[in-house]
Amino acid sequence: MNTGLRPASKEVEVSVQSGWLLLLPVLLSYPLGIALIIAAANGDVSSASGFLGGALLVLAVVGSVGFFTLQPNESRVLVLFGDYKGTVRKEGFHWGNPFYSGGVSKASISTEGERITVQAKRNPRMKVSLRARNLNGERLKVNDKNGNPIEIAAVVVWRVQDTAQAMFDVDDYEDYVSVQAESAVRHLGSQYAYDHGEAHEVTLRSGTEEVTAALQAELQERLARAGVVVEEARLTHLAYAPEIAQTMLRRQQADAVLAARQKIVQGAVGMVEMALSELAKRGVVELDPERKAAMVSNLMVVLCGESDAKPVINAGTLYG
Repeated sequence: MNTGLRPASKEVEVSVQSGWLLLLPVLLSYPLGIALIIAAANGDVSSASGFLGGALLVLAVVGSVGFFTLQPNESRVLVLFGDYKGTVRKEGFHWGNPFYSGGVSKASISTEGERITVQAKRNPRMKVSLRARNLNGERLKVNDKNGNPIEIAAVVVWRVQDTAQAMFDVDDYEDYVSVQAESAVRHLGSQYAYDHGEAHEVTLRSGTEEVTAALQAELQERLARAGVVVEEARLTHLAYAPEIAQTMLRRQQADAVLAARQKIVQGAVGMVEMALSELAKRGVVELDPERKAAMVSNLMVVLCGESDAKPVINAGTLYG
């Protein structure tokens, strides 16, 4: 049994007749056909002329259906009795075969609790917008690489590139983009740690450029089947889930305090070393190892302490 996917559709750009060339003949067919029918009814002309007038009137009505307009960055897919004939991309007033499919009706079903809403969607005259569109995704709760629940959301800028794929390879390309974008964001959130990754590991917070590039690449791979091009994708919301937000905030504060303490201690050690070196170099005072240890202890307390130092005058000696 062949389980392979159906080959992707391929857009074929075609041109149709200008609508301005046929507008006048079609409009003139209405009064001419009506006049011949009235004249035949009054006996002024033969019945054959009356049939001709009826045929002109029918052709005028059918021909009027063939007119359509396209705005800039808009296209129309031409389908004749189920057969794809091509895509018109040139803006303006056009006329095509009146029997080209006039539209596709689809039902969109949404559920809200126990309430089910069915909304009819119609694609007028098989038109497809080629303009860039924004998809502002909802906030999703996922588990990151370390299993921590996080909230994540993204915005995607996309446009249709291949109208044949968009119309024939997926059921509803707008819904397809929405579902695949949500799936890609969920997968991205589970592939990276929110923060506190291993050494040189890319995280969602620190590796903004890498994460954005990975999201756009995955979205493009998922949406290529629908003939969609992803022009930009970026995260718009990133935070810990409310149930662990306070705990993670305390952890971040503790990490910040530890980093600050480490920097303070490193600076204090350098200052003590410089003080001892300058005292010995200038011969200000002779310090034996015990006095050096006492001085180092006092300087470290002064430099690393959070409160102001209170000087104590020693009137005696360290040796009692």
